Amino acid sequence: MKSPRITWISSEDPPEAFPDAGSAFDTPDGLLAAGGDLSEARLLYAYRHAIFPWFDEGQPILWWSPDPRCIIRPDEFHLSRRLHRYLRQSGFEISFNTAFSEIITKCAEDRDGQQGTWITSGMTAAYSNLHRNGWAHSVEVWSDGELCGGLYGLTIGKAFFGESMFSRHSNASKAAMYALCQCLMKAGFSVLDCQVESPHLLSLGARLIPRAEFVTMLSAACEPQSQFLSFPVGRVRITDLNC
Repeated sequence: MKSPRITWISSEDPPEAFPDAGSAFDTPDGLLAAGGDLSEARLLYAYRHAIFPWFDEGQPILWWSPDPRCIIRPDEFHLSRRLHRYLRQSGFEISFNTAFSEIITKCAEDRDGQQGTWITSGMTAAYSNLHRNGWAHSVEVWSDGELCGGLYGLTIGKAFFGESMFSRHSNASKAAMYALCQCLMKAGFSVLDCQVESPHLLSLGARLIPRAEFVTMLSAACEPQSQFLSFPVGRVRITDLNC
């Protein structure tokens, strides 16, 4: 029996050159294709169809669609009593899209027990371009005027696709997720894509759903394929987000 071969995409191929997400490998889980580029059109097509890039510096671009998929429904964010009490006393301030470059740079820094980063220079350039064009967004957490946590991702229609987060202060990344979910919930978003599960995400209310269900969910959530322009302007106290 022959082993399956990965689909190779040329940078000259159209954005829709991806195979169906359902044909992704079981091992490694979700590997779908390689090659192509990180153009805005290809990235937006990929995310709408449950596909995302994830690769290390020096590797070809690898495209993934794992099964199951980890998601949070914004109205199901789990705010424990302990976290609720902490956030109310934290003095955190939240802003949106005021420090995208700093957020993606800090997300790319080495972490304990991790060598290197998948947020390559090419990824940074591609998502910075998406940010300039209104697709990618950042959530920033401030303590005493210093940036201490945050996350970034992109929106298409009523779906938010989370990419990465960082924390330099206890619970700062949880504060960013809470603030994001509050805004998404008020705007009627149906899904926050977390891609791959982790204990951190599961503690915040994330759950696993079959890839096929996620694909169906996106077909509705991403129509119309519009940008999201309704984040609060300036810094707001986290307690002003109904915490």
